[in-house]
Amino acid sequence: MTYQSRYAWSVLFRLFHWAFALSIVTLVVTGLYVNSPWTNTVLEGSRSFPMATMRYLHFLAGFIFASAVAVRLYLWLFGNRQEKFWDSAPITPRNIRNLFSTMAYYTYLTDRHETRLGHNALAGTVYLATIVLTLIQLVSGFYMLYPESVFWQKWGVALFETQQQARFIHHLLMWYFIIFAFFHLYIVIWNDIKSPEGLISSIFCGRKFHRSSS
Repeated sequence: MTYQSRYAWSVLFRLFHWAFALSIVTLVVTGLYVNSPWTNTVLEGSRSFPMATMRYLHFLAGFIFASAVAVRLYLWLFGNRQEKFWDSAPITPRNIRNLFSTMAYYTYLTDRHETRLGHNALAGTVYLATIVLTLIQLVSGFYMLYPESVFWQKWGVALFETQQQARFIHHLLMWYFIIFAFFHLYIVIWNDIKSPEGLISSIFCGRKFHRSSS
């Protein structure tokens, strides 16, 4: 069995990935602080402004997060073949079969594994759900950030009614992203050990080792 080094991820996709990942880390750390500060409140307004700094970093990371999501939505429509929505979404018979076979492979029910240059259907399904939750997270965040904006208030009231409800959902969804990040790291490391695709290195260089048809 031979493998060829093939181009999989564009520069824009890799920039999206790292902007998305680093903004999530920043948003989680600053969000936890804003929710429950762990520094002495005597510092606030005396020698420094840790709450104001954390809120500023949270908002800045939020805009990077939103920009990364916009790039991913663009790549779903106009990216290369591996980056487009229908390549890994469970909307075709081939992808649905791949979804169940990948689940069986990851749970050690089979040793058979369809290697793909792009994402497998299980990853595509999880990423689809993640993007949907990301959009909800963004609306709730901007709803709280811009209480004077007619646009965000209209969407915020329609989806969450009160800002307190939006804050609760915003905080709840944060835990999804924490769990998602840990599972994502586990799966890519596990996959890199189990198969010779070079999954981890591909997000740096853009190239994967794909099974040759010869």
